[in-house]
Amino acid sequence: MTNVEIERRLHIRKEGSRVSWWTGWIRQWDLQLMVVPAMIFIFIFSYLPMYGVLMAFQDYQLFGGFLHSPWVGLKHFEAFFNSPDFWRVMRNTMVISLLKLCFGFPAPILLALMLNEVRSMMFKRVVQTVSYLPHFLSWVIVGGFVGSMLSTDNGSVNMLLMSLNLTSEPISFLSVPEYFWGILVGTGMWKEMGFAAIVYLAAIAGIDPHLYEAASIDGAGRFKQIQLITLPCIRPVIIIFMILAVGNILNAGFEDILILATNPILRDVSDVIDTYVYRMGILNNRFSYAAAAGLFKAVVSVTLLALANKAARKMGSSLW
Repeated sequence: MTNVEIERRLHIRKEGSRVSWWTGWIRQWDLQLMVVPAMIFIFIFSYLPMYGVLMAFQDYQLFGGFLHSPWVGLKHFEAFFNSPDFWRVMRNTMVISLLKLCFGFPAPILLALMLNEVRSMMFKRVVQTVSYLPHFLSWVIVGGFVGSMLSTDNGSVNMLLMSLNLTSEPISFLSVPEYFWGILVGTGMWKEMGFAAIVYLAAIAGIDPHLYEAASIDGAGRFKQIQLITLPCIRPVIIIFMILAVGNILNAGFEDILILATNPILRDVSDVIDTYVYRMGILNNRFSYAAAAGLFKAVVSVTLLALANKAARKMGSSLW
């Protein structure tokens, strides 16, 4: 094939790639139709309910609705910021979120790296299955399981501590504020670590094995191969999940806290924005006040997500 023919074919291919948006949609009509149900679902359940943010700027009346409730501007935002609960709720939210980020985010990465080094496929599959299972259990079941283990009445943890002479009497772990953050973060890691590792295992499986062979020939050990090959190759995946984690920094949890922090004595260390909104809006019928607190959280989360994405773009990986 002469150079002239090669250039002509490349020119035809380039010209053929310049198609309109509508022509591209027609060519992929079957794939586009598969996306339509998901778009409809998101529009109905994610975008249509957004009109509810109007409640934050009204003295919402249940029987009056949005049309007949008086507008009050930023009254409820000012009440939330000036509330004595504001700094306590923000402190708990930030501390719990940062603890989950610092300990919960790297945990599935470490698990994926360790499973990748296992040579026995049978043992690897057993460990994967056992680590995945807690994700499919509801927090009601997990909360009952944790409560049973930490119980002062024949709880396995207290029995172990007493048998090792580390304590002379049972400890009510779920009634001591100093222990709550550790219990919450540890339980969340145990529940979600295995399932979150699936993505990283898939990313590691896509790495060219010849890279490891070349590194082994050059004398690199397993730890050096992880440092120079595995981690750099899965870095885009790690960055994307880090962006999402930063955007969810104010999502300290809801179901897990609601289940594990049933003792009122834990409220000073367990009350986060989500539980505060639930208590103010649902239990105390302060709908507008709760909507203002929830809208504040949403705005901050979107801002953090945009900033994290901007920082990640400089590293070569971003969501948009």
